[in-house]
Amino acid sequence: MALPPLDSHRWHGPLRAFAWGLSSVTRTVLTLVLFATYLGVGALAHDTHFSLGWVLASTILVWAGPAQIILISTLSSGATIIQAALAVTVSAIRLLPMVASVLPMLRGPKTRRRELVLASHFIAVTLWVECFRLLPQVPRERRLAFVFGLGIGLVSICLLANVIGYTLAGSLPPIFAAAMLLLTPLAFLLSTARNCRELSDILALVLGLALFPVIGLLHTGVDILISGMTAGTIAFAVHWWRERA
Repeated sequence: MALPPLDSHRWHGPLRAFAWGLSSVTRTVLTLVLFATYLGVGALAHDTHFSLGWVLASTILVWAGPAQIILISTLSSGATIIQAALAVTVSAIRLLPMVASVLPMLRGPKTRRRELVLASHFIAVTLWVECFRLLPQVPRERRLAFVFGLGIGLVSICLLANVIGYTLAGSLPPIFAAAMLLLTPLAFLLSTARNCRELSDILALVLGLALFPVIGLLHTGVDILISGMTAGTIAFAVHWWRERA
């Protein structure tokens, strides 16, 4: 079911916008990908002897699959809490550009800063992709409530997946758990490609994919960061040059 038109009475009131956001988790294949990914996170927590309550708390507070995997793996390997926190922080830096690109889409004349801070907690890759797909169909004054509904819906799905994955961990083959974790980057890549509309978007994606295997030969340890920044800079330069021309 599609979202109602911008001027529809069905957007009247923040509670209705929240409900539309909550129901939007059923309109994207990324929900299934998240569910499968967090089955793997729950199974990993079980196999590394963390409690179910601990993994549920990490999903609510961290809300980023790769960061949670880093947190679980570093703590289970004997690292200190400070070392694990630093590793998760470095991983989370990649989300900063996503937050910076989504928050202006949510801000209205009456939006309070604390509301934006709370909304920023839900901005991970999935919500970032869906915001660019869905927010143009949502009235600006209802976007914040819509994102709260969408974010809470996605987190709830992941909590359910954590419980199921943790419970079934003893019967899941290791190769199956690993395959579920690989679904996430593949789905995000396809979703990003689907949302590419400008030449600069396409150029950044294609260059990033082309540069990564080349830069990987240098064994820098930050191959994705270097290839992404290089591709994005070139794409921005091309966009700036076309605008000037």
